[in-house]
Amino acid sequence: MTITSSTLPSVAPDPPGARLPSIVQGGMGVAVSSWRLARAVSTAGQLGVVSGTALDLVLARRLQDGDPEGDARRALAAFPVPEIAERVLARYLRPGGRAPGRPYLPLPRLALRPSALAQELTVLGSFVEVWLAKEGHDGLVGINFLEKVQMATPTAAYGAMLAGVDHVLMGAGIPRDIPRLLDALARHEPVHLPVDVTGAPAGTYTADLDPLALLGRSEARLPDLLRPTFLAIVSADVLATYLARDPGIRPDGFVIEGPSAGGHNAPPRGRPVLDDLGQPVFGPRDLADLTRVAALGLPFWLAGSFGTPQGLAAARAAGAAGVQVGTAFALSAESGLEASLRLRLLDGLRSGTLEVRTDPLASPTGFPFKVVQLPGTLSEPAVRAARPRLCDLGYLRTPYVRESGSVGYLCPAEPVHTYVRKGGAEEDTVGRACLCNALSADVGLGQERADGYAELPLVTLGTDLEGARRLLEARPAGWSARDVVAWLLSSLGQDPSLTSAPAAEAARR
Repeated sequence: MTITSSTLPSVAPDPPGARLPSIVQGGMGVAVSSWRLARAVSTAGQLGVVSGTALDLVLARRLQDGDPEGDARRALAAFPVPEIAERVLARYLRPGGRAPGRPYLPLPRLALRPSALAQELTVLGSFVEVWLAKEGHDGLVGINFLEKVQMATPTAAYGAMLAGVDHVLMGAGIPRDIPRLLDALARHEPVHLPVDVTGAPAGTYTADLDPLALLGRSEARLPDLLRPTFLAIVSADVLATYLARDPGIRPDGFVIEGPSAGGHNAPPRGRPVLDDLGQPVFGPRDLADLTRVAALGLPFWLAGSFGTPQGLAAARAAGAAGVQVGTAFALSAESGLEASLRLRLLDGLRSGTLEVRTDPLASPTGFPFKVVQLPGTLSEPAVRAARPRLCDLGYLRTPYVRESGSVGYLCPAEPVHTYVRKGGAEEDTVGRACLCNALSADVGLGQERADGYAELPLVTLGTDLEGARRLLEARPAGWSARDVVAWLLSSLGQDPSLTSAPAAEAARR
């Protein structure tokens, strides 16, 4: 069974007190789904989600920029082990911010055997983002991880759980080991998450965390932890069925993501076919059979072309609890996108020139990646080719076994000769973008290098812009996250308030 957002069934609103949200806000980019955005969605009664990618970088760079509003320091003051927070503050906080043009300090890179500093910073990064998203209310907050970034998952998840995260979401892979990981972390137990290492049998290497050893505390001196609900983000009913059949790996629910959703997509099934623009062609085989998903008996949400009131109603009619929406929230006032970028995107939407393409090469992960075509960003092949190739952040690099038997790390976005020397194929480097640096630049945290080069952004949105266009018609000056929630719920009879934008209200926004 497949459905489209044009279906318009009659659907009853959520019963009072229901805890399954109708709307899951997408966990986008590096801090695009910021704590401010997640908090706004959560206080509107839906599931606000922070992006869990590179939050160690986000925290360290916000501190180096002076933490002008004091938000990071306020969250760090709530961390249950003050001396760890104090070490990170001493290392990274720059009162008044960096000097103009001064590069950010280097960060410890992900590794199978990370330093104590690396683990502490990752724990704190997740803690701060979730704590701020949850501050002052009792709404639901989730965190979204990439399965590809396995080496950071145990510490990042633990930091989020110390802050009381309600939901963990994970996509871009097969997250079979996450339910057991969350079970153990909720008990402050040591964990060993299997990590894919090229050239080694599955299960040979793990990312390890001993929470009590890292924090230097006994279990009696740490807070009781909530075991968060786990939602697996998948594109195929076959994968959902596989995960659901074994209690040890079964998630608590699913986000079923279609190929029009932003960010990373699952590759098309079957023989690869590209259209005239070089985009992978998706077909009926790439749409999940929702009848089979519903038969699993677990709640699920639909993502990709469901970001309208009619899309939410259609999803509910198909048995879904609701929808996951990214693009409309990414363009909202609380989005973490750098302000000038967000305004350029809204201008493109307003003029009808905003274009999003599915790039099969941009991401070092090998997954297709949605790219907004925006002049002066890495969406332009010439701009991408002119960027000095280097891999100094390494969130998407892959561990591999060297001829010596030791473990090394490689990334197809690193210098070509370096990648080839490590055993990579030169053709795999063609067209790759350094997403780690580009996505950091999207939110105003891009590196400024000593030679004067400043990292450029690369923006992702979903290819279906209908919801954003309709919101712009109602709110010509832009919209808030709360506006998005109200508009989406209007078809369920829950909040029909977003119908027009009076001039005074538009001017205020």
